[in-house]
Amino acid sequence: MNLEVLTKKDNKEIINTIIAQIRDYMNYKNLEPGDKLPSERMLSDKFNVSRNSVRDAIQKLEFYGILNSMPQSGTFVANIGVIAMNGIIEDILRLEESDFKSLVETRILLELKTVRLACIRRTQDDLKKMKLALDAYSEKAMNGEEAVQEDLLFHLAIAKASGNSTINTLMLIITPEIITNFEKYHVCDENQAVKGIEEHLNIYNAIKDQNPTLAKQKMKEHFKSLYQYCYNV
Repeated sequence: MNLEVLTKKDNKEIINTIIAQIRDYMNYKNLEPGDKLPSERMLSDKFNVSRNSVRDAIQKLEFYGILNSMPQSGTFVANIGVIAMNGIIEDILRLEESDFKSLVETRILLELKTVRLACIRRTQDDLKKMKLALDAYSEKAMNGEEAVQEDLLFHLAIAKASGNSTINTLMLIITPEIITNFEKYHVCDENQAVKGIEEHLNIYNAIKDQNPTLAKQKMKEHFKSLYQYCYNV
């Protein structure tokens, strides 16, 4: 699995433009809670954008409770009033990019909770996915190659194992920004990457043994240098 990192500014502008267009369409058509939106294909044709961009915009609106997507059925307006809907969308469009410190703080708070849940709820399939990501990271780190994406894939596998869809969604939302900032600030040097192999393995073994206390401790140790770096940039 590859994590495609789009240019943050361009991607944000495209998604925000589509969100504004969806808002205008909903207002023009006087759509009410439960009303169905046109398909992704129809919206992409209407707005002259890619279906992937439309899907990203819909997912963002769904995350904020504006829309509900139902498999095999389509996308529907959530149970929210017009005034509230427009207010929330305006807030979404005004959201500023997260600074690196805020991004790190959010990630740490999420993952300390996530790793405990993963210990309790992980399946054998979850462990296999974590191990694959861990092995991919280890191989690159030992060869002196950049392994930021493999690092984050390991953490995303833990989020998936938590069994909490909201936590998993939040991790997926902030992951591209994390990758961009890691590359921007050159956070993971070669020594840090090699040290990360042992830290990842300790976290993996704690999850495998279903030991929440140890897993949280090992995750804290893993984030210690990152947290210190964050406050020194």
